[in-house]
Amino acid sequence: MNKPVRVVLLGDADKAFKKLNEIVGRQIESGKESSEEIQLLRSIKQKVEFIKNNPFYGDPLAKNLIPEEYRLKYKATNLFRAELSQFWRMLYTLKGDEIEIIAFVLDIIDHPTYNKKFGYKRR
Repeated sequence: MNKPVRVVLLGDADKAFKKLNEIVGRQIESGKESSEEIQLLRSIKQKVEFIKNNPFYGDPLAKNLIPEEYRLKYKATNLFRAELSQFWRMLYTLKGDEIEIIAFVLDIIDHPTYNKKFGYKRR
């Protein structure tokens, strides 16, 4: 029996998604059909559907790489990364029970912010 998967955007991810939606809305109203923002929004929506179909879609990150803020604020014990267009990243954690699985999207961030959050340095 397959459990249903729900995707919920939290905190910074929710703010980023709403801001992006507003920007894209204004662009579409002004007649734009393609932009980096439109591509990114489509990419986010596509990855959300992928996660609904397979909650383990993203790349699992090692437990020791989970940022402290995610551990404390969201009680995250697992973390997955889904790559978006233009080198953006969507980070999510999975929680589940007997009834359903919930993918909590914790962040939607650009590549430099991702590198900084995980302590990666440019050479």
